[in-house]
Amino acid sequence: MFESITEKLQGIFKNLRGQGKLTEQNIEETLKQIRASLLEADVHLEAIQKFLEKIKQKSLGKEVALSLTPGQVFIKIVQSELINILTPKDKTSTRLKFAPAPPTLILLAGLQGSGKTTTAAKLAYYYKKDGRKPGLVAADLIRPAAIEQLEVLASQIQVPIFKPAAGEKAIEVCIRAVKSALESNCNMLILDTAGRLHVDESMMSEITSIAQRVKPSNILFVADAMAGQDIVRVVTTFHNKLHLTGTILTKADSDARGGAILSITSTTELPILFVGTSEKMDGLEPFYPDRIASRILGMGDILTLIEKIEKNNEKQQLDKLKLAQAKSFNLNHFLDQLRQLKKMGSLQDMISMLPGDVQMKNQIAQNAPNEKKFNQLEAILLSMTPQERQFPQLLDGSRKKRIAQGSGTRPEDINILLKQYDLMKKMMKNENHAEKLLRQMGMNAFPKRPPF
Repeated sequence: MFESITEKLQGIFKNLRGQGKLTEQNIEETLKQIRASLLEADVHLEAIQKFLEKIKQKSLGKEVALSLTPGQVFIKIVQSELINILTPKDKTSTRLKFAPAPPTLILLAGLQGSGKTTTAAKLAYYYKKDGRKPGLVAADLIRPAAIEQLEVLASQIQVPIFKPAAGEKAIEVCIRAVKSALESNCNMLILDTAGRLHVDESMMSEITSIAQRVKPSNILFVADAMAGQDIVRVVTTFHNKLHLTGTILTKADSDARGGAILSITSTTELPILFVGTSEKMDGLEPFYPDRIASRILGMGDILTLIEKIEKNNEKQQLDKLKLAQAKSFNLNHFLDQLRQLKKMGSLQDMISMLPGDVQMKNQIAQNAPNEKKFNQLEAILLSMTPQERQFPQLLDGSRKKRIAQGSGTRPEDINILLKQYDLMKKMMKNENHAEKLLRQMGMNAFPKRPPF
C-alpha cells in the first residue's frame, strides 16, 4: 500500500545523497518535496506538520553538520521520526490488555463496510493459535446477514459463537455471553457490534451502553485503510464517546495510499495494534512501527517475512533463507522459496516485504508466477542437476534444451525463470547492504518488539 510514497521518497533521497553537505536551503527544499509526497498520500495535515518540524530541528543540528555522510544521517532522522509518528507516547498501550480474571473482552467498533465482522473472526483465529480460547459474540443486529456471516466464520475457525435469541437486543446478548463464557470454555470474547454508514446518535448510544455494562478491557476501532485522513475525524468522535484503547486497520493489502496509517496515531495518540493483510483468516498481523517505517523507506521487512515462515513451522526453510541472505543465493534457495510461497499466500504481500526500489519490486511482481505457474517452475528446477541449481551460470543453450525437454517446457520458459531468480538475488544483496548501512549509522534495521 506504500508503493507511491515509497517511490517518491526514494527519488528524493537519491538526489539528497548527491549533495556534498546539507544546508538550510537544501533541507528546506527536501522537506517541501516530502510534504508534497505526504499530502498526495492523503496524510492528515497535522501529522505532516509535526513530522516535518521534528525532521527540520534534528537536521539543522550539529550531528548532521559534522557528519561525513549527511545524506545518510538525514535518512536516519526521517526513519526515526516515521517510527515516532507511528508510535504512541504511552508505549504500554501498544499491547492488548488481558483481564486479571477471564474472560478478556474485546469490543470492536467501526463504520459499516470497514471489515469489522471479518476482523472479529481473524482476531479469534489469531489468539486461538496463541493458545487462548476465544469466543465470538454476534451483537450486530442491524446489518442484514451479519450474524450469519459471523456464524460461518466461527464454524470455519472452530470457535464458539454467541448469537441473539429471538427478540434479544444487542446489549442483552453481550451480557449473556459474558456470564456464560467460562461455561463455554472461553477465556476471551470478541464482540462484533453494529456499524453505520456514518456516525449517528443511535449508533453511539447503543455501543456506549454495551461498553458501560460489560466494561471491556479493550475497545478497538476497526478502520478501513483506504479511508485516508478522513478516518481521523471518525476515530476522534468514537474516542470521545468510548475511550478507545486502540485501532485495527483493515485492507492494508489494497491500493490505499497510506494516509490512514500515517495519520491515526500522530493525531489521536491511539496505537494501531493490528493490520489486515488479506481476506484469509490468517491475514491479520501485529503492527510494528519500526517495520512499517522500513517498508515505507524501501528497506523491506525481512523480519516479518521470516516470521511468516516460522508460523508455518518450517525451521529448515528459515535457516536456508538466512543462509541465502548471508552468503550466495542460488537456485536451490529459489526452489525452497518457491515451495514456501505456495504455503504462505499472496505473492504481492511477500514482494512488498523485500527491500529495494519500487521499480525493482514492480518488475519482480510482473514476472512473479501465478498459482498455475508454480508447478511448471518447480518442474523446471527439478529437471536441473543439483550442480546446475547450485551454479546457474552453467546453464548454456544445450543444458536449457535438455531441461526444457525434461520438464515439458520451452527454453524461453527457463530464461524467464532465470530472470526472476536474478531479480530475487539482487533483492537479497540489497537487504544485506541496507542493514549494513544502518548499522554503520548506529541503528538496528529491524529491531524487535515484545510480543502481544
